[in-house]
Amino acid sequence: MFYRRRFLVASAAAFALPAHAQAPWPSKPIKLVVPYAPGGSTDVVGRVIAEYLGQRLGQNIVVENRPGKGASIGTSQVAKAQPDGYTLLVSNISSFAIAPPLYGDLDYDPVNDFTHITLASFNPSVLVVNPSFSAKTLAEYVAYAKANPDKLAFATSGPGSSNHILGTMLGLVGNIKLVHIPYRGAGPAMQDTIAGNVPSMFDSLPSAAPHIKTGKVRALAVSGAERNPSFPDVPTLKEQGYPTLVSYSWFGLSGPAKLPAPMVERLAAEMQVVLKNPDVIKRWQDIGAESSTMTPAEYTAFVKTELEKATAAVKASGAKPD
Repeated sequence: MFYRRRFLVASAAAFALPAHAQAPWPSKPIKLVVPYAPGGSTDVVGRVIAEYLGQRLGQNIVVENRPGKGASIGTSQVAKAQPDGYTLLVSNISSFAIAPPLYGDLDYDPVNDFTHITLASFNPSVLVVNPSFSAKTLAEYVAYAKANPDKLAFATSGPGSSNHILGTMLGLVGNIKLVHIPYRGAGPAMQDTIAGNVPSMFDSLPSAAPHIKTGKVRALAVSGAERNPSFPDVPTLKEQGYPTLVSYSWFGLSGPAKLPAPMVERLAAEMQVVLKNPDVIKRWQDIGAESSTMTPAEYTAFVKTELEKATAAVKASGAKPD
């Protein structure tokens, strides 16, 4: 009887343990949702974050690719996840700024349904063509499009991507009729461009970089304000007569709304260390990206501003979800 009573008392005490006595976070692997297919810039950034942030946290970070609908499917998944620190998101310009005004029926709010931790990197886009395509310059590309209206196609990672908007805007300001071919990620879009199934593609520079370097595709223009240091021979859209087409993609780290403050502080602090790591900086430079850090408050304000800018751009471009 004594042993039974002692067991019951011990059991009750165990259930009465305060919350702070639970296992410290993180005590198991963390899922990092990449809302695009493998092989694109979002995936590249996500895998770098997973590797280096995982080392800092002492836990494996497992990348889960959930593509579709302008990156909104994977993003929606994270918005609905428990705010326990075990589901995070590679947030980006497509899912947080472009997809909301483009689709208009998303089931998440880019600002209020997430905890924004930091911006991680940003990069220009690049227009590439299959090496067998006749155009060697942007001027020749535009001339071909004018001579063959509705016959020159460009691939992108999908409807609602920053490159979808960029291609649409080139058609608008260049007075040419291009055909948008959306894919479920930059990886498969690039594969078809390399194979010659589609003649051209607008891609984020990080995912296109290795294919440009190996000559599998030919770069005609980058969308930055200046030439990219990693590709100094590729002229900008701006210097080729399109000053309004300066644009950048960006990627960051976010989680569900109401992440506990200690987790947010830990993640933000560790990401500051990760993004200042010389190895990470070099990896960004090798693919034409730049490292950038923000506090949670700064990143939240940044997302708000980018949403406002993208809403105006989507309206001006007349882009449709396809």
